[in-house]
Amino acid sequence: MDQELRRNAADQPEGGEPQKEENPSSAVIDKIQQLGQTNVPQLSTDSKIHCLTIIGQIEGHLALPPQNKTTKYEHLIPQLVAIEQNPNIEGVLIILNTVGGDVEAGLAISEMLATLSKPTVSIVLGGGHSIGVPIAVSCNYSFIAETATMTIHPVRLTGLVIGVPQTFEYMDKMQDRVVNFVTKNSKISEETFKDLMFAKGNLTRDIGTNVIGADAVKYGLIDEVGGIGKAMKKLNELIDLKKQKNEGLIQ
Repeated sequence: MDQELRRNAADQPEGGEPQKEENPSSAVIDKIQQLGQTNVPQLSTDSKIHCLTIIGQIEGHLALPPQNKTTKYEHLIPQLVAIEQNPNIEGVLIILNTVGGDVEAGLAISEMLATLSKPTVSIVLGGGHSIGVPIAVSCNYSFIAETATMTIHPVRLTGLVIGVPQTFEYMDKMQDRVVNFVTKNSKISEETFKDLMFAKGNLTRDIGTNVIGADAVKYGLIDEVGGIGKAMKKLNELIDLKKQKNEGLIQ
């Protein structure tokens, strides 16, 4: 009996209270803070839509300074894989307010969104600049707020650049990847997109075009001007449409 009491006392902290098990929710939060991901994105019981936000600068293979607000592509990619595998998630809403960032990281996110089997809707709030343009058009349907902007400009490199013809060819091919993706996933023509990309006089000390709200729709870059309400309504329509196709009600 005395041995059992001593054993129970050893299992308790000095204050005499029994140790509490770690809260599972706090463990998930810690994992998000440390790794930027969970095994499967958590879904509330009353929602079938998962929301992904792409904000600040899209961080690629190099880490940006800590004061920069960033979206890390190594955080988003596992989430998108988990979304594809989770049967409870029926649609994805992408909210963008980004200045752009790493070209390859942005294209990787864009390709994954474009190849999801679940309905996707994007909405540009504030801005969807540079490599944020392919991400915005990668979804099944895209919205832009009336006051939001999208900056279209050529691909640029920072740091040491070797001035040889191969460098130009590399940048030209990288730019073609962006142009081909945008024109394939939107209604804008390649000629119009390149005209906007190389326009002079629109941007201070740079070439390119800053497209605002309704102009993005006029050029065929974005499908519709609208806010969060319209985006959610459209996503629910696409989810219902997919269900009807799966049930064979429509072709």
